[in-house]
Amino acid sequence: MGALVAAVLHITSPVSAQPPAAAAPPPTGPAALQAVSMRTANYDIDVTLDPSTRTITGIELITWHNQGLVAAYSIRLHLYWNAFRDRKSTWLRQRRLAGDDPFASADPNDFGYSDVTKIIVVNPDGSDGVDLLKTDFRAISPDDQNADDRTLYAASLDPAIQPGKTLRLRVEWKGKFPRNFDRTGVIGNYFFVSQWFPKLGVFNAGWTAHQFFANSEFFSDFGNYDVRMTVPKGWIVGATGVEQSRTDSGNQTTHRYTQTDVHDFAWTTSPDFIEKRQQFDMPGRAPVQMRLLIQPEHEYLADRHFAGTAAALQYYGTWYGAYPYPQLTIVDPPWQSESGGMEYPTIFTGGTRWLSPRYTNDPEYVVLHEAGHQFWYGLVANNEVEHAWLDEGINEYSDSRVQWEALQPNYLVQRFFGDFIPWQFTDIRLQRATDTNYMNTYRRAPDRDSMSTPTAVLWPGTHQNMSYHKAALMLHTLERMYTWEVMQKTLSIFFTRWKYKHPTPQDFFAALDEVTGKDHKWFIDQVYNSSNRFDYSVDQLSTEPSDVSGQFHTTVVVRRLEAGQFPVDVLVTFENGEQAREKWNGQGRWAVFTYDKPSKAVSAQIDPERVLLLDTSYTNNSRTTAPAADRAATKWSLRWMVWLQDLLMTWAFLV
Repeated sequence: MGALVAAVLHITSPVSAQPPAAAAPPPTGPAALQAVSMRTANYDIDVTLDPSTRTITGIELITWHNQGLVAAYSIRLHLYWNAFRDRKSTWLRQRRLAGDDPFASADPNDFGYSDVTKIIVVNPDGSDGVDLLKTDFRAISPDDQNADDRTLYAASLDPAIQPGKTLRLRVEWKGKFPRNFDRTGVIGNYFFVSQWFPKLGVFNAGWTAHQFFANSEFFSDFGNYDVRMTVPKGWIVGATGVEQSRTDSGNQTTHRYTQTDVHDFAWTTSPDFIEKRQQFDMPGRAPVQMRLLIQPEHEYLADRHFAGTAAALQYYGTWYGAYPYPQLTIVDPPWQSESGGMEYPTIFTGGTRWLSPRYTNDPEYVVLHEAGHQFWYGLVANNEVEHAWLDEGINEYSDSRVQWEALQPNYLVQRFFGDFIPWQFTDIRLQRATDTNYMNTYRRAPDRDSMSTPTAVLWPGTHQNMSYHKAALMLHTLERMYTWEVMQKTLSIFFTRWKYKHPTPQDFFAALDEVTGKDHKWFIDQVYNSSNRFDYSVDQLSTEPSDVSGQFHTTVVVRRLEAGQFPVDVLVTFENGEQAREKWNGQGRWAVFTYDKPSKAVSAQIDPERVLLLDTSYTNNSRTTAPAADRAATKWSLRWMVWLQDLLMTWAFLV
């Protein structure tokens, strides 16, 4: 890790809470006009935080261009904080269905809301037009018909906004922070402010705008943001984009941040942050200022936060394409905050433990994963409500490879006493397929849903297994079918072609077909569209003297135990070292292979290179003619003795 950081970083001193001597000016001239995205939805926002009441009051001007195919006769407006308004929201109903109720013993102050007080259509001359709040501004629930859900609103437009025309809306609202959990909220004097402003859906041939589900994240259009956040004087602010100015007024300070060509805006504030900066440099690329806002008790882990961030910028930037923004802000949430591990354009939250042994990727893993989302989500902005795997799965697959290549060694750590005290097993290195792609987690519930199921309506608790783990294992399987070079090229083409756009799964599979020159319909049907399990086994292996003198007759029976069908190799090894490899299409329920050779068979393996990482049981993938029970028992008993010894030593030390 040290070599990587030294190669790509310029380290600077901790930064005080005072404004920089010369804040970067807002972009002007031709550079300000050179759009790289469609800039469909643009937001100019003023917001004031009142920490004593845990509220924000805001006013925003939305400038929206109809770049769709038809006229827009209405609008759709997300008010995400209403998911935390009461116990009747769709978000909370979905959480309870999974057996998880964060409001089970909630204090009334734990709930939050977002209330629009005005929504004015601004006339072309700048004067006020109709107040939609006084017409038919109403909550809608198109996904589940929950009349008590108020996370999505609609209003009619008269006249309609024709293709190529512009709508300007001035929205005034007030929001109350929920308790800090699941991405947003407040704990103590730490505020993480996300999904906080009334936000338009996405329009093409109609509106794509869903209610807020517990499984799903977000989907919105690219645009320019100019945001002024007023907070108590002396509080540190981190936000999407780059700070342009700070203006004091009495006991408050207004921080102005701007950013072009992003599709969301999040921010944070607290008086407790320690601010540090390091610069990421890469030949041929513009430098990136990495800004870390870290809790005082975690300050000693600052270099590891920068290492994880730099790894994402370097490797993703090399494999897929450059990070285009001048700054990236890393936020370290406090203890018991549940806002860790979440990404927004140019800002993300990490996840730190007070005790984090060296040479285990904690906190590097969370930081790397969330920094990676600046590419897969931030730039390639797929619809996360419907196809979250396109960013979560690709990102887990990618960060797992970065960990394997750049952040080694990565030893197993078990935590005890309420997940607090770590114990590191330096004899066990985490493996890419089984550990950082979470193969064992996937195997516990591989068939609850198909990957193609829209993310928002996956069975609660299945989202992570499908969108993250199965998707990463699917991509890793493709890598083993072809090569890393093929997958890197596929993802690079997909990234370059679809950044600043809204790709679909079909767009990814089209890039795969293009690079490989093959049709993957069979693969998509089996792995993506179905919820079938995969399990292949060697059912029989026998070898005995044949009727021909000096020859042995060997019979191998292989079986497909589950519904999933996948081509696999069968490798048979003989006493004299000779091997026979068969290719089985894996479609039948069984197949038989026979051999007459001058040597006995000693073993048979199905899928010997472990190409099919979605196989739910590898223990039945091989068989030997000579029992290996003694050797296996010795191996596992020694490992368990080492673990038991470590546990006893830990217990003795603490007690």
